[in-house]
Amino acid sequence: MMKTDFAVIGGSYAGLSAALQLARARRQVLVVDAGQRRNRFVDDAGGHAHGFLTRDGQAPAAIADEGRRQLLRYPSVRWLDGRADAARVADDGRLQFEVGEQTVSAARLILATGVRDELPPVPGLAERWGRSVFHCPYCHGYELDAGPIGIVAASPLALHHALMLPDWGPTTLFTNGAYIPSDEDLAALSARGTRLESAPIARIDGLADVWLEDGRRFAMNGLFTQPYCRLASPVARQLGCEIEESPMGEFIRVGAVQATSVPHVFACGDAARAAGSVALAVADGVMAAFGAHRSTLFPQ
Repeated sequence: MMKTDFAVIGGSYAGLSAALQLARARRQVLVVDAGQRRNRFVDDAGGHAHGFLTRDGQAPAAIADEGRRQLLRYPSVRWLDGRADAARVADDGRLQFEVGEQTVSAARLILATGVRDELPPVPGLAERWGRSVFHCPYCHGYELDAGPIGIVAASPLALHHALMLPDWGPTTLFTNGAYIPSDEDLAALSARGTRLESAPIARIDGLADVWLEDGRRFAMNGLFTQPYCRLASPVARQLGCEIEESPMGEFIRVGAVQATSVPHVFACGDAARAAGSVALAVADGVMAAFGAHRSTLFPQ
């Protein structure tokens, strides 16, 4: 059995950030990573991450790789490639889980396990995810050069996109049967100058061209949609952590200092927040590490 003071499940931005703080507190840290970073599709498309101070415009993989390199300079850090599963609270209160044939036991556990995006079933949409189809205007809106922007509705949350995105370019909302605006919504959309198209979408092709079933084509600089988020790992449920269901998806419920409902288990990053951002994930990781570390010093 492999024992450690702190285990961090997830080696992306939130997990790396949490592990770094704990390493700097001179504590033993084990990072377990399955290599399924949420924004890996941006790398596959040759894209870049934005909005993270000093790293704006870099490839997401480059940011993660540099973070890992810096973290592994600390002698108290170990890294284990693999998927964590079969998590449980042991009789002595320690947190245990399996990675392949290896059993890990930790006094404190930080879940930075991320989420999996479920996209609306529009032909051609998933193939462009991370390249010309996005979910975060703050992360990708600027690069569309104030050109035409399309919104592929997946739920009533499309209204939120439709009211925000005109700040980045002329916006068209394709409701596609997923969202019927109320009279109040229509007035708000009109005030923002958002165009409305209710005809069903046949497919997406080219860079971000929307073809409707009536034969019309709309050439867009980029598209936004509202993915439904599923937890990427079963560990939180296996441990009995409370899960919050929301219109945006499912997330681990956390309180102060990222503490979950299970003692000695903390969560951070996209798995514990209904918003995806490198900067927010890094900040959450710091707070989770502070909470986990302090819980060993000031038990309640």
